[in-house]
This record gives sequence, C-alpha cells and structure tokens, in this order.
Amino acid sequence: MKITIKKLDKSEVEILGVLEVAEFEKFEEKALEKIGERLELPGFRKGKAPVAVVKESTKEMELLEEMAELALSDNYVKILEENKIDAIGRPQIAITKIGKGSPLEFKIVTAVLPEIKLPDYKKIAQKEIAKGDYTKEITVDEKDVEKTILELRKMRAHQNASNLGGQAEQDHSGHENMTEEEHAKAHVEIPESEYPPFDDEFAKSFGKFENADAFKEKIRNNMKMEKEVEQKDKLRLSIVEEIVKQADGEIPEILIQSETDKIMYRLEADITGAGMKVEDYLKQINKTEADLRNEWRPDALKRAKLQMIIHNISEKENLKPTEEEIEKDVTQITEMYKDADPTRARAYVEQMLENEKVFNFLEKQ
Repeated sequence: MKITIKKLDKSEVEILGVLEVAEFEKFEEKALEKIGERLELPGFRKGKAPVAVVKESTKEMELLEEMAELALSDNYVKILEENKIDAIGRPQIAITKIGKGSPLEFKIVTAVLPEIKLPDYKKIAQKEIAKGDYTKEITVDEKDVEKTILELRKMRAHQNASNLGGQAEQDHSGHENMTEEEHAKAHVEIPESEYPPFDDEFAKSFGKFENADAFKEKIRNNMKMEKEVEQKDKLRLSIVEEIVKQADGEIPEILIQSETDKIMYRLEADITGAGMKVEDYLKQINKTEADLRNEWRPDALKRAKLQMIIHNISEKENLKPTEEEIEKDVTQITEMYKDADPTRARAYVEQMLENEKVFNFLEKQ
C-alpha cells in the first residue's frame, strides 16, 4: 500500500492511499460473506446462501464498495500506527477510484491531537472544590420526604378518579354520554382529605415493599442519591468550565463538526420518537438544518475543546480505560441494541470511560 501524508490547517492531516489490486481482492470473500448475511434468496434461508450464489446475485459495484469498506476499516488503524499519527475523532473517508481489476484509491482526512496549552487543572479543581461545600455529607430533609409522599398520594387519588370516570363512560356507552356534572366530578381537583392513606397497602401498590416504612426509606434513599448526583454534576461543571476558559489551543474543524453531528443525531431521535418527521419539524420552526448547525456551533466548539482537554489530561495522568473495561461496556450496548454498530459503540464507550476517569481524578484533588 502506498501512502502520502499531508498536513492541513487546524490540526488535520490528509492521507492519500493506494491499495494494490492483489491486496484489495483479498477482501472479496469476506465481502461476499457480509453481503450474504443480509441477502434473502429464493430457496435459501437468510444468510445461508452459498458464496457462489451470493456473488451471482450481487451487483459488481455493490461488491466492490463492500470490499472497500472492509479494506479501509482493516487498514486505517495500521496506517495510523505505522505513520505515528495520533488521530482523534471520526475520520472523513472518501473513495477516489474503484473498479474491478483496479487498485483502490482513497482519501482520509482526520484530526490529530493538537497542542493544547493546559492550565494547572489540579489547582483549578482544588479551588473549585473549596468554593462549595462538596465534602459535606448529603442529608434529606424529612419535610421533602413528606412532600414527595403527598404528591404520590395525590397522583394515586387522581388515577383512581380517572379510572372511575372511564368506567362511568363505559357504563353510559350505548345509551348516552356522561352528564356535564358527572364529567366535572371526574376531573375536579381532589381535596387532600380524600387522598388514599399512606399505609402498608399503599406502599405495596408501588412495588415489593414490606410495609410503609420500607417504602418511605426507599423514597429517602432515592432523594439522597439524586442530591448526590446533582452535587457531583455541579462540581464537575464548575471545574471543567474554568479549565476550558483557561486552556488555549486550536480545535480541529472535524471535531467541531463531529460534536454538531451528535447534537443533530439526538434531536432527530427525539423528533422521530415523538412521531414526527424531521422535515416537518424544521418547517414548523421555520429553519433549515444548516441554520440549526450554525446556532449550535459555539456549543459544539466548547464541547470539542472540552474533549481535547480531557484527552490531554488522560494522556498526562495515564487515565486510559483498560481493554477489559471497554469490552464489557461494548458487549452490554451491542446486546441491548442489536443494530448498534460495534465500531461506533466502541468509540462511544472509550470516550465515556475516559471522561469518567478524568472527572473522578479531578474530584479527588
């Protein structure tokens, strides 16, 4: 394989590569296996057709593109290692020439670890920890517990009233609808005196609780955990915001785009989850995707800078997650989400574990 490397602006490099015909064609068998796994052919169960049959049923360009994807996936890490390129983020890969009996030519643009001038992050962490009373043990006010219990009793009272209202509507079906008076009663605000009592029966209606005291203790513990998470998040935010403010360095455009893509992906998931189409949502708010990406850019830049800072601290303090830790979390994700891309799942897990290790390190200063 022939490789040419060119340095670009903003801590990026361009890799131009040529994979010779013989090397490229080695990926044909594996590509046919991959295609065969998703191909449904008459007379064969899905994924069980012989390789020769799969080849006959596959268009030439589809096969070549599958071969190219496998070849580049297999060689990308080797290219980085052999050329000592400290790449970060997801690369932009483009096939520049592909054809049967021809070498595979490609272009990869990837961001590399830029020079980030880190402030004294240990001192910043110490200062931010000292600012707030983060070492004080979290306690839960009994009034807050009682307030939560009251809200649960109120919720259950309204559920019971709603069920009665629904039953009344069923009773009236086929004859006439509920009267206005009956409908109003089903939706009126219920006085506290009519809430169900907080007793053992009430507690058991929320799960496997021995009695009301056990349920109350669970509520108290949950509230304490929420407060602890809130306190930890507040501390982390104050530390990283100060480090980001004081750190200096050029952030690769590819990382900013990557963070923007993540924001867009989450928005799309929320929109489709709500049963809407993205294009309809954009019409509703009278904006284009480009408009949103432009609005998000300052936040994406901040996120990208933070990731660079975390990566640099991780390198300096040797806080990298172990292979065992990574594999454990990747396995959980791929088992839970069968369609998850293992490569993307691994990148996500590596970043999340690295973040957590760095945050834990800073919190202990």
